[in-house]
Amino acid sequence: MSSLAVRKQPQSWLPDWSEMFTGFPSWTASLRPLFDTHLIKLEDEMADGHYLLRAELPGIDPDKDVDITVRDGQLTIKAERTEKKESKGRSEFSYGSFVRSITLPPGADEDDIKATYDKGILTVDVALREQAAPAEKHIEVQAAG
Repeated sequence: MSSLAVRKQPQSWLPDWSEMFTGFPSWTASLRPLFDTHLIKLEDEMADGHYLLRAELPGIDPDKDVDITVRDGQLTIKAERTEKKESKGRSEFSYGSFVRSITLPPGADEDDIKATYDKGILTVDVALREQAAPAEKHIEVQAAG
């Protein structure tokens, strides 16, 4: 019979900041939000003349809790998830404000942006204008001295 080596899950040498204050006195709980990361997870792609951005926002009411703005080529998504106090058990959900800003690609039409929300995924569709290829520019090389 052969024995297989036990493989341990690799661990980061960096601490999980959100758990740094677990087990400390209760007054340290107020410090935990400083280390929690409320980052909206994203994926994006270019497809058929559109820039598609998907944001993972489960448990959000898009009509009340999501605000999308665009200005000077920056798209910003703001969301809010309020904590329900009726639970007496443990919760690993993230509550509070979530914000993420993304620089739009060249040619993004800030007047043609649509957003939809389905099954916890916010999809932002930004139309891209056709841009002429930049003209080739030749640079003169000068002799030194």
